[in-house]
Amino acid sequence: MDHIEEFREDLRTFKEMTGKFYQKEISVNDYKAFSGGFGSYAQRGGKESMLRLRLTGGEVSKEILTFIAKSIETHRISLTHLTTCQSIQFHNLSEGQVVSLMEDSFRHGIITRGGGGDYPRNVMASPLSGVQKEEPFDVLPYAREAADYLLGFIHKVTLPRKLKVCFSNSGENEVHATFRDLGFVANQDQTFDVYSAGGLGRSPRMGIKVASHIPPEKTLYYIKAMIDTFVSYGNYQNRGRARTRFMPEDMGEEAYRKAYEEKLNTALAEEDLELKISPSPVKKTGPVTDFTHPRVIPQKQTGLYAVCYKPPGGNPPPSLFQALSHALASMEEVSIRITPDQGMYVINCTMEEAKTLLDLTKDSAKTSFEQSVACIGASICQVGIRNSQALLQACLEAVKKENFPDKVLPKIRISGCPSSCSAHQAGALSFSGRVRQTSEGPKNAFAIYEAGCGALGKEAFAQELGVMLEEEIPFFLIELGRAVSRDHSVYDVWIQKHHEQFLDLVKKYI
Repeated sequence: MDHIEEFREDLRTFKEMTGKFYQKEISVNDYKAFSGGFGSYAQRGGKESMLRLRLTGGEVSKEILTFIAKSIETHRISLTHLTTCQSIQFHNLSEGQVVSLMEDSFRHGIITRGGGGDYPRNVMASPLSGVQKEEPFDVLPYAREAADYLLGFIHKVTLPRKLKVCFSNSGENEVHATFRDLGFVANQDQTFDVYSAGGLGRSPRMGIKVASHIPPEKTLYYIKAMIDTFVSYGNYQNRGRARTRFMPEDMGEEAYRKAYEEKLNTALAEEDLELKISPSPVKKTGPVTDFTHPRVIPQKQTGLYAVCYKPPGGNPPPSLFQALSHALASMEEVSIRITPDQGMYVINCTMEEAKTLLDLTKDSAKTSFEQSVACIGASICQVGIRNSQALLQACLEAVKKENFPDKVLPKIRISGCPSSCSAHQAGALSFSGRVRQTSEGPKNAFAIYEAGCGALGKEAFAQELGVMLEEEIPFFLIELGRAVSRDHSVYDVWIQKHHEQFLDLVKKYI
């Protein structure tokens, strides 16, 4: 469907409202309520804006990469950020820049509509879908169809709040399909299990399995049922409870299951949503080698590799996009996938191409701890409480001096507020922005969480242990790393054997 033309008139409205905001004719809150639906928000202070690109499954083709690179150069963009919903954000934009960039995005087939606000959001998919060894099947084509279908509801339906849909191809469950608003999990028999009404943030909830082993071609019926259930039973009065995860709580789980099933049966009887997807396998191959590297993953395609790049805090240098665009221009079938942990894969590379890309991305994380995730933080985000990026940087600098072996400390997740934009509730060790009262008055602080997990069959939400002062968290991590090192172990093993010791250490700081 040609959604570009459908939303073109909306761009004029965005330009008018953005002009009014920068002329201070409308408030920050009123503008936020409007602009979020376009994937744009004013940054803290109201003097600059951000723009979030809608990239289904984090997929960045060469053409889109070229557009991003040229946009960065033309507009002299100073900050780019990779999100945990597989999007790219441009930051520190002027009024003219954000309007121009949005218009240019539409001209290049990137629809930002629904990138924020109370709309179907960016549809996520496992980042190595289609190239990952031992995956049941490629789920990305179904994510693309879902994204196109969901865009069609933006002008037709008013949702209570945002709706997040995702597709998982493996037990790693990187996109958290079992606890999203709607998640599809691939089975070995070429079917999907479907999970509904889950989510992170305040009052997190695991999804309810509403269907097992459905034919993938039926995917859109299950999405239509989710939309109709949300519209019929979602809470339009209380915004704090207007997410799908509150419906089973308000209705009762069995009543929710019945309501969803009724909407599904109606969709199956009245709609024509059958998908017909033709496979488009990777044709490229490479020479078979024994090439190995910590950041290189062999694909299921003969002689091809995926190169992993994880910039600190999910903030790649803007100049990297120009370098990647130039390098990929001559590489056949090579493209980029943004990951749900603020990194990217460059896929379909031969050994020599992989070596070139490794050289271009030398600033990538080298340890699990350096792969830590942090939301954009309160220095930019209007609703943020703490500067999560600053805390991450302080932790990285402090830990680096210790020279701990890899995996002595785990990948941590840092959210600037309880909204879980870093998915801190799914992390092994995580932090969420708070304020702590002290004898000297209120101080910057973060709640500490442990034992979250997103892996299929092992899902668990992290448990809050207390609140640490922001300035003391690097020292806590150093002390933890030293304890694990003394045991000649790694964090995941050590924590199982020494949990009481871990809790004693935490108590020193909370």
